[in-house]
Amino acid sequence: MKNIVFSMLMMMPFFAICQSKKLNTLVVKEISNNWTFKEIDGTHKGKATVPGTIHTDLIANKLIEDPFYRINEEKIQWIDKKDWEYATTISISSTEFKKNNIILNFEGLDTYADVFLNDKLILKADNMFRTWETNVKPILKLGENQLRILFHSPINKGLALLKASPYGFPASNDQSEVGEIGDKKVSVFTRKAGYHYGWDWGPRLVTSGIWRPITLKAWNDVRIKDVYIQQPKVNKTAANLVAAVTVQIDKPFLGNIQIVNPQTKEIYTSSNFNFKVGLQTLSLPFVIKNPKLWWSNGLGKSNMYHFNAVVLDKEENPIANQETTTGLRSLKLIREKDAVGESFLFELNGIRVFVKGANYIPNDNFLPRVTQGDYQKVIKDAVDANMNMLRVWGGGVYEADYFYKLCDENGLLVWQDFMFACSMYPGDEAFLANIKQEAIDNVTRLRNHPSIALWCGNNEINSAWHYYSKGGWGWKETYTPAQQDELQKTYLKIFQNILPAVIEKYTVGDNYWPSSPQAGYEPDKPASYETTSGDMHYWGVWHGQHPFEDFEKYKARFMSEYGFQSFPDFETVKKYTIPADYSIESKVMAAHQRSGIGNLRIKEYMDLYYKTPKNFADFLYMSQVLQARGLKTAIEAHRGAMPYCMGTMYWQINDCWPVASWSSTDYYHKWKAAHYSIKKAYEPILIFSKADADKIEIQGVSDLLNDKKGTLKLSVIDFDGIKVFSKTVEVNLFHNTSTKLFEGKKLDILANGDTKSVVLKIEFLNEDKVLADNLYYFEKPKDLKLEKPDIKTELVQKEGKTFVKVSTNKLVKDLYLNFPNETVFFSENYFDLLPNESRWIELTSAHKMDIGKLEIKHIQQSSKE
Repeated sequence: MKNIVFSMLMMMPFFAICQSKKLNTLVVKEISNNWTFKEIDGTHKGKATVPGTIHTDLIANKLIEDPFYRINEEKIQWIDKKDWEYATTISISSTEFKKNNIILNFEGLDTYADVFLNDKLILKADNMFRTWETNVKPILKLGENQLRILFHSPINKGLALLKASPYGFPASNDQSEVGEIGDKKVSVFTRKAGYHYGWDWGPRLVTSGIWRPITLKAWNDVRIKDVYIQQPKVNKTAANLVAAVTVQIDKPFLGNIQIVNPQTKEIYTSSNFNFKVGLQTLSLPFVIKNPKLWWSNGLGKSNMYHFNAVVLDKEENPIANQETTTGLRSLKLIREKDAVGESFLFELNGIRVFVKGANYIPNDNFLPRVTQGDYQKVIKDAVDANMNMLRVWGGGVYEADYFYKLCDENGLLVWQDFMFACSMYPGDEAFLANIKQEAIDNVTRLRNHPSIALWCGNNEINSAWHYYSKGGWGWKETYTPAQQDELQKTYLKIFQNILPAVIEKYTVGDNYWPSSPQAGYEPDKPASYETTSGDMHYWGVWHGQHPFEDFEKYKARFMSEYGFQSFPDFETVKKYTIPADYSIESKVMAAHQRSGIGNLRIKEYMDLYYKTPKNFADFLYMSQVLQARGLKTAIEAHRGAMPYCMGTMYWQINDCWPVASWSSTDYYHKWKAAHYSIKKAYEPILIFSKADADKIEIQGVSDLLNDKKGTLKLSVIDFDGIKVFSKTVEVNLFHNTSTKLFEGKKLDILANGDTKSVVLKIEFLNEDKVLADNLYYFEKPKDLKLEKPDIKTELVQKEGKTFVKVSTNKLVKDLYLNFPNETVFFSENYFDLLPNESRWIELTSAHKMDIGKLEIKHIQQSSKE
């Protein structure tokens, strides 16, 4: 992550009366240079990068090998059992030293940390997710100062807490055996990213270190600590706002606060105050008429407003300021009773939005090495796939400010979990107090982001625990009735009391949901595959071995999780393997498949739909084709159920290391087949077919806000390109809902064609322009009579862009294009190419491609016995 070091923040001139006045400056200095680390009671030491982790510092100093390569993860489980010390020297100038107030701000310490300044203990931290601030004015001296941080082993701390606990806690994803501590699940005792301890898609790499910046802040008399732009009422005619400005005051004085547009210099509001010593929050209401509203991706522009809060003394000298950015919008979670249950949907500026999104996990096991470029890529991947929401999942971290900034700017709504997932937790007062402050820190940090749509208490705990009835994951049955009651009491304290109370106190009407999935707000309403309220995690496909067709059977008011695995691309696999590892069941490939049932489950489903390849590279390719088919089937079912269902978010958009997983883009951000399929399935207009033994139904779905008249064109084409049936129908596609466009007898549409040798092409046209299209096959891919095609390709330069033009004489199923060992993005890939049609695929690459090196895969080729 790029470090931005500020030696001083100077206020720009912002309105006429103060342009000649000098602002009493706030000094902000990042403490990021000249760090060292060393192992306590050991020999490992070296130069450190801050922010960073002990693992990345050991890698950089060549003391360990890349943990992601082959099975190196196994060799470094000793690291988390050690204590580590980080140290640096802070140089304090006379300008800084003369300030009345000097603090050190620790944005992220991972996790059990004792902080010493000039050998005096100034802080004991025990929560990775919290921000820690401490006054160091009495301890600092002019010139050189020694800062030292001792990180205690999170595993040893956890083991001590487990030993002191009357019983252990369920944490099924904690890979304690990999961590060489047996069946001792210690992750629940530590407020640290759960996925660091392993998950069914991630390694066990339990980090320590300074994972977010440390800054020194120095000022005189007045500091603005926070500015919250509250939005009690916003619509297209007026935004009624309140600027809640929290100030820290050394001496009482009469003064003024102004809220200014830093771009136009317009003063939105100005109020006089009698400032008192200490922290106080002052409110300034104001109105912006005819605001440019913030819209999610697909509905409009994600307009942002900039506000500068300025404190002036009685002589109208500006003495402190802080700039804040937000978007103006009304965003509500709508839960309304209806004939079958209760809705679960988001209403943005009065528009009911169908959510098209994905679950999001951290981009790396070593968080500080996630660059701004990485964030830009994953957000672009979401936007380019027509998404409008990401769910920040509760086993990771509250993401970096830059992530939410990008979501704001790109119109991506955020479902924000609190960091609790798939575990029960201790209930002692110190632990609960720690959770409360963690929630306050992150809610106040993130509440100005217009992208935040929902705060959710946890991931899957209510459905796993299932306290009020039989069911769940079997946790409850391992405890005595008294222990069950005690665990339930703690659960209610955290998710029905502490967290919603923080949301109520520190936001103005933000939405809260206790657990995902849940059939209602009350904890006695766990979700099931039959519930008609709340949100659902449907894992019948994959865990339950339901066929893909059951996505049509099991629907939800809001589908917040579902998915299917695939392997990464062979180009990615090459990065962490050697040729000796090129077998699905090799030790290395098994180590990069953390779902115990994963490889077998992929093959079981592949046998249902495809001819399973024996070649390693072809099997990787076919796994991606299979995943794409599953997710396409799911999304069409969910969008087709609109408005009963008003959201679909598959698991998951990204990876934290190179691995076989449910992701649609791999660790290196390379699109899998699924992401191309999702991009098309998430387009504003979707048309698709549903069929039974006798009839075919064509359904259209539109996210547009106006009805769209057009022509539905149906064509049945054999695999040689001969059209055996065609029909056009004038239709009206209704806005913001799903519409049945056509129904016909299957035999009439087939027109005596062989079901194994024809495909139905569906197109929706408006004024001769194709707005949406799709293909429907009458048989599973393994039963199709696919012949060897003659595929022709050429590179074409047009208007400064590079294209691959591809054509064929026979149907090509799931055509994959690749330039081996090159970083190239294809605008389309893994697509079906009809006979006698040409497709132009745009290439994005840093250098020129050679068409002779283009690699092609397709089902006909990869399905050979």
